[in-house]
Amino acid sequence: MSMTATARPVDGGLQHEVDVNGRHTIITDEPTALGGTDYGPAPHELLAASLAACVSTMIVTYANARDLDVSELSVDVEYDQTATPRKVRVVVHAPAHFTAEQLERLHRIADGCPVKRALEAGFSFEETVLPQPSPELRLLVAGRPDRDT
Repeated sequence: MSMTATARPVDGGLQHEVDVNGRHTIITDEPTALGGTDYGPAPHELLAASLAACVSTMIVTYANARDLDVSELSVDVEYDQTATPRKVRVVVHAPAHFTAEQLERLHRIADGCPVKRALEAGFSFEETVLPQPSPELRLLVAGRPDRDT
């Protein structure tokens, strides 16, 4: 299953609207110190956010199927983008009432998070830069010539 994201700058600035799979829109921006308005997270900040949300979602899915109360659950992700190799620290704050056995199970659940697995597997990249067609060509391709001939 492929997933897609399309980013478009807002008013030519550093803020971007990102369409995710044609179903959701998120806003990214850069901090004011880098010329942005800090209206949303910077793109590289989404990596930590994605991992934290994934681990939390996996645990909640597991807990809900077993009627376990995880209302006190939180997941912290610390991502050091300057280290080589990159360093990520994930800390799951489980509810105090969980047993040692349940905590071990949560550890295994967190370890299976799809975002974590993708990061561990590595990536290959294919990048292409294409010019946008001229407005005249876009109209012709759409079957709507802009003038009568």
